[in-house]
Amino acid sequence: MIDVKDLSKAYHENVVLNIPALNIPKGESFGLVGNNGAGKTTFFRLILDLIRPTSGAVYIHSENVMGSIEWKRFTGSYLDEGFLIDFLSPEEYFEFLADINGLSKGDVKEFYDTFEEFFNNEVLGKKKFIRELSSGNQKKVGIAAALMTKPELLILDEPFNSLDPTTQIRLKNILKKIQEDRNVTALISSHDLIHVTEVCERIVVLEAGDIVHDIKTTSSTLKDLEKYFSV
Repeated sequence: MIDVKDLSKAYHENVVLNIPALNIPKGESFGLVGNNGAGKTTFFRLILDLIRPTSGAVYIHSENVMGSIEWKRFTGSYLDEGFLIDFLSPEEYFEFLADINGLSKGDVKEFYDTFEEFFNNEVLGKKKFIRELSSGNQKKVGIAAALMTKPELLILDEPFNSLDPTTQIRLKNILKKIQEDRNVTALISSHDLIHVTEVCERIVVLEAGDIVHDIKTTSSTLKDLEKYFSV
């Protein structure tokens, strides 16, 4: 589904990402881990055409993301609060997204019902703008919005950050369920090695912009990653 070819990003002479080749097949749950500054968010921003590469390209279904918009129709993503329209209430934001994506009132009702437990009575009906919500509840809005259109491709950057333990567990269950139900291709970055190994079947480790490990998740993966990052 996603092909990366000779991809690099540099700021002046500082190369922050260098991926000669990478393929992510349709339906794979792909985890991206690395310390701060490893290039995780840069990689996701390049996939989403939010920044331009210094060299190379990202292809989705064989189409260069820089020269096509078709991939946007089946992609849901949330990287940070900049994806939100924070002067709207959550309801206004979701209704706006429903309108531009051609969703019906019935679709919106189904969406609210699906995410009722995830919102935990902390998001809807509070008469607050998104900017007035806690960071955790803002993240709930962003993650739910990314899933609202039932995307074929889902990209989430550090989705477990700022969420309380109960919501983290609920999010893991959501991510596992969409894999079972819709064969979604999910790209998830996280500093939490436990969570990412639980929800991703493949883990790629970035260090200083380079891929240093690309492994299928097994019963020993968590210990292997902990050993790598403890050195």
